[in-house]
Amino acid sequence: MNILDVNDVSVHYGDTQALWDISFSVQPGHLVALLGANGAGKTTTLKAICGLQPVTSGKMMYEGKDVTTLPVHDTVNLGITLVPEGRQLFPKMDVEENLIVGSYLPRAKEKRQRNLRKVYDLFPRLEERRKQLAETLSGGEQQMVAIGRGLMQNPDLIMFDEPSLGLAPILVKEVFDVIKELHKEGLTIFLVEQNVHQTLKIADYCYVIENGRIFKERSGKGIWMRIRRCGRRIWGFECR
Repeated sequence: MNILDVNDVSVHYGDTQALWDISFSVQPGHLVALLGANGAGKTTTLKAICGLQPVTSGKMMYEGKDVTTLPVHDTVNLGITLVPEGRQLFPKMDVEENLIVGSYLPRAKEKRQRNLRKVYDLFPRLEERRKQLAETLSGGEQQMVAIGRGLMQNPDLIMFDEPSLGLAPILVKEVFDVIKELHKEGLTIFLVEQNVHQTLKIADYCYVIENGRIFKERSGKGIWMRIRRCGRRIWGFECR
């Protein structure tokens, strides 16, 4: 059984349609990527899954349960976590306070100390800065806190929205190394990214979205090899 099934989902913002009958699935333990340009519908897809954006039509199933109309807190308590674009930390709170915020629901609260230790083992720099205000951290350190806060929610499915956005190349590599390590540990990951080349190197399977419609799907390796062979622009991606 898939951990997530999105079936013919459409989303509107007022009179404007953002998603058009999109369907995809995520298998347990897999790293699945959703690729596309700005405005293609990637973030809207994530918001729909976690309950931040109402669905106009279609159905979403998580571990066999219908989560189409569930509120955000219920979705999170089932095991779905979103690491949002732009990090969205509490700037006047310190690192550890920002992490603890991620463990307020019953599912995560009982495992707070275990998960806090796991986050500090994954990001030793955060333990060194545990009492430092979030607003004083570098962009890379803030992204570590955002990922750590997501892990504090004790997820079975963690979704990333543009985790490498605005980071220096060396930090981009560090973020992707962390995602790869989480995948290796067996965590199910749904990754939204514009960094196509880094994403395709680690993704088990990829969907490509354009203008609110999914128009291509293939293994990460399959898309990567096609891009390398083509010698031109393909599916909106620049070949190098």
